[in-house]
Amino acid sequence: MSTKSNATSANAAKNAAIHAANISGQDAIALLTADHREVSDMFKQFEELGDRAKASKQKLVEKICKSLIAHTQIEEEIFYPAVREDVKDADDMVDEAVVEHQAAKDLIQQLQEMDPDEDLYDAKVKVLGEEIEHHVKEEEEEMFKQAKKSGLDMKALGQEMAQRKQEILSTL
Repeated sequence: MSTKSNATSANAAKNAAIHAANISGQDAIALLTADHREVSDMFKQFEELGDRAKASKQKLVEKICKSLIAHTQIEEEIFYPAVREDVKDADDMVDEAVVEHQAAKDLIQQLQEMDPDEDLYDAKVKVLGEEIEHHVKEEEEEMFKQAKKSGLDMKALGQEMAQRKQEILSTL
């Protein structure tokens, strides 16, 4: 029961974050960081589910996958090109992030084609979580710090990203 309420509050938090970004002009880094925390929380919820919670696991993995798909897409379409253009010597950092995204997308696709009772399902979710954790750490400790110093208009980027994220989520 608590998993259902956690999932509901995670969904409400996501919707609130999008709404807040549209209204208050939340900056790009705040939006991306909120996404990072939301997905991290969902991975923690997954770890807490028992072996017999197959339906709950599947629903949670679907939410994780949708969140990650939307997040990676707004980064690749909007944030990364801005960083590449305005942050000095950012090409290698952005290239690495794109490669990490592809690895995550590969696991996401595999998970979307699996049932939770199949071999390696839980292991793939765990590895995806670990890959995302590594990616998030690098983004927040390196890319975001450099982007803040670059003079990018983070509020305008945040609004554009929030709007695009809503569009993506409405199609998933």
